[in-house]
Amino acid sequence: MSRKIAILGATGSIGKSTLDLVERSPERFEVVALTAATNAEALAVIARRTNAKLAVVADETRLRDLQELLVGTRCRAAAGEAALLEAAASEAELVIAAIVGCAGLRPVMAAVEAGRVVALANKEALVTAGRLMTEAASAHNATILPVDSEHNAIFQCLAGSRIDDVSKIILTASGGPFRTASAEVIDAATPAQAVAHPNWSMGAKISVDSATLMNKGLELIEAHYLFGLPSQQIQILIHSQSVIHSMVEFVDGSVLAQLGSPDMRIPIAYALAWPERMETPAQRLDLAAIARLDFEAPDAKRFPALRLAREALEAAGAAPIVLNAANEVAVASFLAGAIRFTDIAKTVEEALESSSFVNPRSIEDVLEIDRSIRSQAQRQ
Repeated sequence: MSRKIAILGATGSIGKSTLDLVERSPERFEVVALTAATNAEALAVIARRTNAKLAVVADETRLRDLQELLVGTRCRAAAGEAALLEAAASEAELVIAAIVGCAGLRPVMAAVEAGRVVALANKEALVTAGRLMTEAASAHNATILPVDSEHNAIFQCLAGSRIDDVSKIILTASGGPFRTASAEVIDAATPAQAVAHPNWSMGAKISVDSATLMNKGLELIEAHYLFGLPSQQIQILIHSQSVIHSMVEFVDGSVLAQLGSPDMRIPIAYALAWPERMETPAQRLDLAAIARLDFEAPDAKRFPALRLAREALEAAGAAPIVLNAANEVAVASFLAGAIRFTDIAKTVEEALESSSFVNPRSIEDVLEIDRSIRSQAQRQ
């Protein structure tokens, strides 16, 4: 029997990698729903290629274009938020949640409340609404599978083990382009330098997050909600080769690590086929050629984002929402040349210090806090 899947964010990098795997094994998967933000043309091509039943474009002004592009197919075109929620809660058994940013919150929650298996590639879902998402998953018997390479690695290392037997989890970080740079070089960093990641091919925003190490701070918060461990049991370690994607240390002193080439198709494939595995075209490791694996502790002075993220996690409530929103505004300002690289962390710290929001009780609360913080950060 083939597995019915929905891909939310089908035209993005995670969506494209997912489709590459799905189309290599058409007997294993049936695509029932696809979504995109505005790119009706690319969405229609994918829908035709996969024989999808539903294609949704978030931008309602693109609906007529999508309808015209799908003439002669059995794929229904739809647009807007209600249609996104319909796609998320469709008949799919597995929902690939890859819509970028807070725009993905409501669709992810819709999939969770429908009791689906959700392969989560949207950081904001757990960073900003982790308690809400995990409580809803428990209430609706949904399963959240991590797609981020680090969390997916931990998930693989935990297979067959009890969380009570874990002493800590270790998130590895490449260190980004400024791993060995001096404080002076980091302060003068340009956007072009910040987005030049040494190991991974990523978008500008996430590349800057890697350069500040904020991406690892956000992953710290995600790991807390995914695996239920407190902050003090989650360690971050710099591993410049990006061969070990994360590790788990158990109470008996054993440490399990997941290794692989830096190819997002590996964690996506694990989520697609779970609880089984499937073949991927990813390059195989040649450990003899790699020869050595290096590790170092992150420098909290040069990379204060890690401290800020840990403080936000431990403060709980709305603090992670503030952290995420202020960081997104600051990164956009840096990429536009309006602030210095080191001002990103300063902007986030100022937002955390000046904010006092109550604990969000709904996705609407999360989105309202997010809007408020973005507005404040943009005025600074």
